[in-house]
Amino acid sequence: MQFYSTNGQAPIATLEKAVVKGLAEDKGLYMPERIKPLPKEFFDNIENLSFQEIAYKVADAFFGEDVPAEDLKRIVYDTLAFDCPCVKVTDTIYSLELFHGPTLAFKDVGARFMARLLQYFLKKEGAGQVNVLVATSGDTGSAVANGFLGVDGIHVYVLYPKGKVSPIQECQFTTLGQNITAVEVDGVFDDCQALVKNAFIDKELNEHMQLTSANSINVARFLPQAFYYFYAYAQMKKKGLANQFVVCVPSGNFGNICSALFGKRMGLPVKRFIAANNANDVFFKYLQTGKYEPKASVQTIANAMDVGDPSNFARVYELYGKNHNAICADISGATYTDEQIAETIKEVKAETGYVCDPHGACGYRALKEGLKEGEVGVFLETAHPAKFKDTVDRILGGDIEIPAKLQAFMKGTKQSVPMSKDFADFKQFLMAE
Repeated sequence: MQFYSTNGQAPIATLEKAVVKGLAEDKGLYMPERIKPLPKEFFDNIENLSFQEIAYKVADAFFGEDVPAEDLKRIVYDTLAFDCPCVKVTDTIYSLELFHGPTLAFKDVGARFMARLLQYFLKKEGAGQVNVLVATSGDTGSAVANGFLGVDGIHVYVLYPKGKVSPIQECQFTTLGQNITAVEVDGVFDDCQALVKNAFIDKELNEHMQLTSANSINVARFLPQAFYYFYAYAQMKKKGLANQFVVCVPSGNFGNICSALFGKRMGLPVKRFIAANNANDVFFKYLQTGKYEPKASVQTIANAMDVGDPSNFARVYELYGKNHNAICADISGATYTDEQIAETIKEVKAETGYVCDPHGACGYRALKEGLKEGEVGVFLETAHPAKFKDTVDRILGGDIEIPAKLQAFMKGTKQSVPMSKDFADFKQFLMAE
């Protein structure tokens, strides 16, 4: 499979180059030259397949031309060592629980897959050390750090905005040591993302060290996220509820919904998608106006969605031939304030007993307000609510139990490198490594 850049000025790349480099030379994002549709018989029988069997079929369409079948199967099956169940919340709304992996967040799927695929390519080529740069607004850092922890030949630098991730999230990538370095940036997520992007295009830095990204700008991070949309469809089909299937995705950097849209191109029978935003409503406004106008991100209680210039918008735009009407035909939007998110967490708990995290609450509310007669919706519960314990406890007036996996992270000692948002300072730090 060949990959081209969304900016159209970089050479065509192999899968290996797209994964190892992360970002194209012209600062664009890599896109596959074609998207293979899956056969009708796959969907006819999908409800009888396991999560791993479904994911392997999807992975084969993306990566099968470049990775031998046995190696790809091993990568997929090793990645998905946990379930992603669809749990009933109301008669027409289900939660796709993506928090059963090692760091209790949806990014465990993409991060674990990418770590294994990158290691496969490095071993194949006998390459030297690769340095992974990842910007996080919350869950990406922990998922990537834990996905790559102890992997030979790879060092990970996690850049996160000082004071803008939850304490539990911070523990998950600042207490690991080994081949993981946490960098605490005095700024917001967009500043962290800018440092990563600038590092990739700095000639001197790239001559000094081999760099790649594990953010959803990397094809090996965002494409595997399509796995759980197919699995959600399979679960809903098994319940007899897949005829008018709507998927609502809490959206930040847009890698998650982008992978869903790739799934639809492959034949996934989703009627339509809803992108649920918090106060960072750049995409919502694009849907209304046809104008994409990035702005500085604002801090909210759904912090993993605090993105003012979502990188993967470029992929969505490219996928739909830069056609605003075509995008609007498949995706609608919603946007919620902190007050509305808190109100929804309370309401869902009171009415159903289900506890949403702040991001899932955006998804639930968008479905409750937007589902039409006959439709059944699934929203993504992207992280365990205990990862936002202070926020959820304050809203519900309770004391949510912290799962054992999270408690283990909290026993470590925090270690991070303080950093300004000035690229010159970050470059100097990396040049000294």
